[in-house]
Amino acid sequence: MTQAIGEEPKFAVEEVDSVEAPPRARVEDESVPESLGDKLERKRDYLEGFLAEKPEGLSPGAPGGDIYEGVIAALKDIFDPEIPVNIYDLGLIYGVEVDDNCGVVVSMTLTTPHCPVAESMPGEVELRVGAAPGVRDAEVNLVWDPPWDPAKMSDEARLELGML
Repeated sequence: MTQAIGEEPKFAVEEVDSVEAPPRARVEDESVPESLGDKLERKRDYLEGFLAEKPEGLSPGAPGGDIYEGVIAALKDIFDPEIPVNIYDLGLIYGVEVDDNCGVVVSMTLTTPHCPVAESMPGEVELRVGAAPGVRDAEVNLVWDPPWDPAKMSDEARLELGML
C-alpha cells in the first residue's frame, strides 16, 4: 500500500485488551465411559499382543521363523577379529536360505580377498550355523561379487565404529 506524505492511512487500527480463545476440538463418546487406568490397560494389552503375534502359517525357515531367526542369532555371535562388530551387522552375510528339510545355505563375503581369516571364517560360520536349533546341516558359499564395501554395514555397526 502506498501512501503520500501527510496523508492519513487508509486502514483502521483497533486496539483490544483480550481475545476470546477459539473452541478446542473434542471427540466425545458418552456411550462408553472409560477411566484413565482402563484406557492405559487397553493400550498395553493391544501393544503386547501386537508385539507377541507371529504371522500365521509362517514356515520355520522363512524370515521371522524359528530356524531362520536362530541362524541369524548364531551369525550375530561371530565377530570379525579385526573389527569389533559381528559379521551380520558388518554386512558380510549376503543371504540365508533354509530349505524344507532344515538345511541352511549361507552366502557370505569377506572385507577383502586377502583377509587373514579367509581360510577359517567360512568354516566357523558353517559350524555355528550348523549348531543352531533345528538346523539339519549347513553350507557356506564364499562369494566375491558384489564386493563388500562399508555401505553394507548396519546402522548399529556404523555407530559402534564411530561412522555415524
